Amino acid sequence: MRFASHRDIARALERALRRASVPMAFSAGFSPHPKVSYTGAAPTGVASEAEYLELVLAEAREPERVRADIDAAMPEGIDVLEVVEARQAGLADRLQASAWQVEMDGVDPDDAARAVAAYAATDSVEVERMTKKGRRRFDTRPAVVRIDVCSGSHGRVPGEHDTAYAILRMVVRHTTPAVRPDDVLTGLLRVADLAPPSSPVMTRLAQGPLDEATGAIADPLTEDRPEALTSPGPANDNADERRDDAPRPSTPMDGTARMCGPEAGNMGETTGLRPDGTPVPSAVTQRRQFS
Repeated sequence: MRFASHRDIARALERALRRASVPMAFSAGFSPHPKVSYTGAAPTGVASEAEYLELVLAEAREPERVRADIDAAMPEGIDVLEVVEARQAGLADRLQASAWQVEMDGVDPDDAARAVAAYAATDSVEVERMTKKGRRRFDTRPAVVRIDVCSGSHGRVPGEHDTAYAILRMVVRHTTPAVRPDDVLTGLLRVADLAPPSSPVMTRLAQGPLDEATGAIADPLTEDRPEALTSPGPANDNADERRDDAPRPSTPMDGTARMCGPEAGNMGETTGLRPDGTPVPSAVTQRRQFS
């Protein structure tokens, strides 16, 4: 499902919401639509472990029930990981940067390291890309907080261990226009003539608040999780287990970072009503497994 577009995922979600009988709130007007707000969707052609969305419900419902119902109705390969109540507004503002992994088959790690060093030493690396407004030229360098080459052969079969293979880890700020990992690869080609012989495999590992000092990315749903989830007790065992599977803050990349496992992805946020009838936002985190 790496090549499923954002629109494909949105259609799958809306069908799942109907199948799961989730009490969605709808927009007003002649063509009502379920109130679903997508934030920072990954581009087509990449996998993701960190996609988020917001839903608005017409009636109160337990977050765990919402998670289970939507997860059961989603197609194979798209998993709903977590639902939390949105206690604070501004989820979109918390998604300040993304951590990416780029796997390049046929590229020697030493060549990749030299290209990364040349890129990091440059103050400006302009690239061109076709956008909705036509071909646009923009600088990719200010958006790249960190970029490193990871060593090792994680996930490779024994017969491939001797094949040239490089993995890049990068943290990229969310800017306008958006700087995507393929834009950074274009920049590496421009400054160091690094050209993978085949299409790289790109995966978003996390997105959330950015620590400018360390380049780490925190969990954007931390502010929304209820205090009860932090207290020990049998009632919280399942919640703790789900939280263990939630997107983690990215670690600083020093070239020896642990390699990622199978590609996956995340989405979203929901809302119910308080006893007095006022809206209570909640957040759904949906994990998307890609093959």
